[in-house]
Amino acid sequence: MANHKSAKKAIRSSAKKRLLNRYQHVTTRNMVKKLRTTTDHAMAVELFKSVSSALDKLAKRNIIHKNKASNNKSKLARFVNNLKPAAAQA
Repeated sequence: MANHKSAKKAIRSSAKKRLLNRYQHVTTRNMVKKLRTTTDHAMAVELFKSVSSALDKLAKRNIIHKNKASNNKSKLARFVNNLKPAAAQA
C-alpha cells in the first residue's frame, strides 16, 4: 500500500479515471453493436456519425489505439454503405 500522500492521491485519481474510461469504452461498444444490428440505411448513417465521433474521442484520449479506431470506422463505413437506401429497395 502507498505510504506517501501523493501516492494515495494518485491511486484515488487513477481509480476515478479508470471508471470513466471503462464507461466511455463500454458505451461506445454498445453504440457499435446498435449500428451493426440496424437495417435502415438512413438510421445507420445518423448512427455512424455519432459512433465515428465517439471512436475518435476514445482514440484521442488513448483509451483505444488510433489504428483500432480507424479500423472500426472503416469497417462500419463499409457496412453502412452496403445497406441499401429505402428508395432503392422499393
